[in-house]
Amino acid sequence: MRRIIEILGSSLNLTWQEFKSHKLRTLLSLSGVGFGILCIIGVLATVNSLEYAVQQDIKSLGSNSIYIDKWDYSGGGNDYPWWKYVNRPSPKYSELELLKQKVPGIGYIAYTNGINAQIEYNGSVLSGLQYYGISEDFDKLQPIEVGEGRYFQQSEFDKGTGTIILGYIVAENLFGSDVKKGIGQELKLKDGKKAVVVGILKKKGKSIIGGWDYDNNVLITRNFMKQMTNEDNAGPSILVAGKENITLEQLKDELEGAMRSIRKLKPTQEDNFTLNDINTLSSLATSIFDGVNKGGWAIATLSLIVGMFGVANIMFVTVRERTSQIGLKKAIGAKKITIMTEFLLESSFLCIMGGLMGLLVVVGVTFLVSALFHFNVFIAPGIILLAITICIVVGILAGIIPASIAAKMDPVVAIRSK
Repeated sequence: MRRIIEILGSSLNLTWQEFKSHKLRTLLSLSGVGFGILCIIGVLATVNSLEYAVQQDIKSLGSNSIYIDKWDYSGGGNDYPWWKYVNRPSPKYSELELLKQKVPGIGYIAYTNGINAQIEYNGSVLSGLQYYGISEDFDKLQPIEVGEGRYFQQSEFDKGTGTIILGYIVAENLFGSDVKKGIGQELKLKDGKKAVVVGILKKKGKSIIGGWDYDNNVLITRNFMKQMTNEDNAGPSILVAGKENITLEQLKDELEGAMRSIRKLKPTQEDNFTLNDINTLSSLATSIFDGVNKGGWAIATLSLIVGMFGVANIMFVTVRERTSQIGLKKAIGAKKITIMTEFLLESSFLCIMGGLMGLLVVVGVTFLVSALFHFNVFIAPGIILLAITICIVVGILAGIIPASIAAKMDPVVAIRSK
């Protein structure tokens, strides 16, 4: 163990002496390794942060949930057949009631729709808001939390009472930083309808993919929404989650059969509805980010290869400059494996220095991006460990040939070379 520590200390000291003696040459050679590590850490950290944020947004749509809608949420770019979906009938609340009877695997089911409108309070008007009209089980299917006040009562769902729950930023814009002052206040809604604030949602933060932006919108009961708009024109959908012992595939099969029966579709007719599986969107996002990661790895690999040749060049020069020292070490009993280990450790330390250069740049850029764009980019410990491992591997590959040459030198010839 003591011998290993001595070799490590000697190699680290020689590496530092090499850096001090040839600063410019070493920095230029290490820039390739540094850029490669910068690409690896930068791409992985950015992609992981984006993927985490997107997956959290997708989860906010409702984990293990199915959206019954006339639209297909998977998109499709320019090939998206919107003309086929636009003429489909919208989901109806009566279909929700029939699904409860026909599909025993349903755990929770809710109806929702939305319209763009404004809110007025004491002469202040907030426009461009989204009203979400919801039914009873909505809070079981969506990760919403009431921070102040309360959620809707059953009587309010049944009677369509004029009550409203505000998103945090909406409440902040209307009532200031002390949002709880808004509880019990009366607001003027669409078409002059009045509603009393009974609850304010906890702040959720900005969503990357859109979806339910609760901070900037409001919740009202479905029956209250009916008093202000035609349900069919408000983009309705039905949210469904299965019981614990029911898989999503089983639930989708049951829902498809029930919806076809409810809409009296013939066996030869295609579905005039879509069962949008939120887990499918999650898998799609993962595959997209995997592709981005592969692109980053391709760039990083090219940079690391360039850096590896730069470090190998340093090691060849180092072996030539230390030929007489190598001869003396071998003459007093140093083994081949000892000589080889010293040079491999030195090349590994050089690559780690290059990796640290790249890491410092990434950390600086991370703080800058987080500050400017208010998006939290994090570097996971596993990414740093991976970068250090890559540096060591690149260092060994770069130093293996020069180290082998040094280890095979004849001590007499090596000493006389001075």
